[in-house]
Amino acid sequence: MQALEKNITVSQAPTQDGDASMHSPRTGNLADQQGMQRMNKKQETRRDFKNVTMLAFSMILMCSWEGVLSTPAIAFGNGGRAGALYTNLAVWLGFIAVHATLGEWGSMMPTSGDNQYHWVSELAPKRSQKFLSYVVGWLGVLGWQTGIAFSGYLTGTQIQGLLVLNYPGYVFERWHGTLLIIAMLSFAVFFNTVLAHRLPLVEGLILFIHVFGFIGIFVTLLALSPKASHQAVWNTFYDPGWNNAGLSTLIGGLVAATAPLLGADAAGQSTYNLSRYASLTEEKAHVAEELQDAAYTLPRVMTLATFANGLMAFVMLIAICYCIGDIEAVLSTPTGYPFIQIFYNITGSLAATNAMTAFIIILSASSCITIMAGSSRQLFAFARDDGLPFSKWVVRVRPGLDVPVNAILVSFAFAACISLVNIGSTAAFSSITSLGTGTLTISYIICLSCMIWLRIAGKPLLPSRFDLGRSLGLTLNVVAVGFLVLVVVIAFFPPVPQPLLTIVSMNWSILIFGVVVLFSMSYYFLWGRKVYVGPVEYVRVLE
Repeated sequence: MQALEKNITVSQAPTQDGDASMHSPRTGNLADQQGMQRMNKKQETRRDFKNVTMLAFSMILMCSWEGVLSTPAIAFGNGGRAGALYTNLAVWLGFIAVHATLGEWGSMMPTSGDNQYHWVSELAPKRSQKFLSYVVGWLGVLGWQTGIAFSGYLTGTQIQGLLVLNYPGYVFERWHGTLLIIAMLSFAVFFNTVLAHRLPLVEGLILFIHVFGFIGIFVTLLALSPKASHQAVWNTFYDPGWNNAGLSTLIGGLVAATAPLLGADAAGQSTYNLSRYASLTEEKAHVAEELQDAAYTLPRVMTLATFANGLMAFVMLIAICYCIGDIEAVLSTPTGYPFIQIFYNITGSLAATNAMTAFIIILSASSCITIMAGSSRQLFAFARDDGLPFSKWVVRVRPGLDVPVNAILVSFAFAACISLVNIGSTAAFSSITSLGTGTLTISYIICLSCMIWLRIAGKPLLPSRFDLGRSLGLTLNVVAVGFLVLVVVIAFFPPVPQPLLTIVSMNWSILIFGVVVLFSMSYYFLWGRKVYVGPVEYVRVLE
């Protein structure tokens, strides 16, 4: 208890005395400082992000329309074009409800890291706060750390896809892709350490590419490609053997649409590993301690980014459905990525295809940098509350850099080790990196359930500068839980029906998920419960 008592000893809340220190990149404004003091956390990172740069961070992390370009294989292979469109629209609306709720919580508790575990610590019934918070924290660690490896995989294999297109004699080797993954991860580490203070500026520049790249590619698709009929696009479903068009549509369209809006461009190219497309989730709150006026800005950025990215993804999907041409030929492309083949088919030019694909690769690389930032902050925050082995080392912030360098290095090492699995088996790599959908969606469900319990029981909630109100808030909570339960069930489904399903193509993520949960529970009862008390124990009331 000595460590706890030491942490509770903090200075008094700041006062509005007009001192310039009350609003600076180092400490934020008065509301930021009071929020940190209420949660009894020390401001160790700089607040370099503002409204526009945080919006850029959020939208680049999602990379929604870029993800849609990479996922037609699973969406069209299960459900067809019509199934992909309708499920994409439904998922977009579902995530508006989810992220509106997360925004309300983020305004109440704008701290760094996987805010789900902090939120649960304050929202759950007192007798279960500690345990549930610990479980949700580990779910966040698992989901985000695997997400870094997959983000690097996308960038590396997209580069390989261009090599296949430009050099017919090039042989697509898995170890080549792994080397490119590690190179991309190293670049992300460099950006998140040496160039960390330039990250907001770069995010703003990438947002420009994100928006205008979308316009350029969308216009090119519509202008140059032959169009499918409205009947083929909006009324044609496809069932590869599930004997149920609705189930087939959910398995293909739901997962493919969930991936970009769940947090990043978790989209791949294989037709038999749908689970690889969903490995990440809620992102903006992870850098709340680096955002100025976080309680006000954070929820609005989260909601706006979800709406804007969802709209862009849906519009781009419509264009793909009309312009894809021969679906079977495109999905079986030797490049591994259907969008590369689509670009080449409609332009007939290697130079044009390379230029258009370069936009996607740049944005994928930027997303990897952003995911590294969010993942390391989540790791840092959970370690700060003694939730991990070797927490004292992980939580160190290097003077001068003002970023959690050790947490960044741990994230890099974990992702690099996972990428080595790709050399032996892409299917095994996919099973590991696909865990994000299940783990992080479950953490959402736990948080939402706690909020529903508080609202139904009439319990008081913390003040929020993004207050949804009791009726609207409860409605959104219930809708979000129902939606996420469906997502988590589908996330663990096999990607293809019998007799196409094999041992290699089976979705083994449920087994890996179970092993990790058993490990985390064992660590909790053997050691974690002795040192982990949960963020709520550090919270103090400001006068």
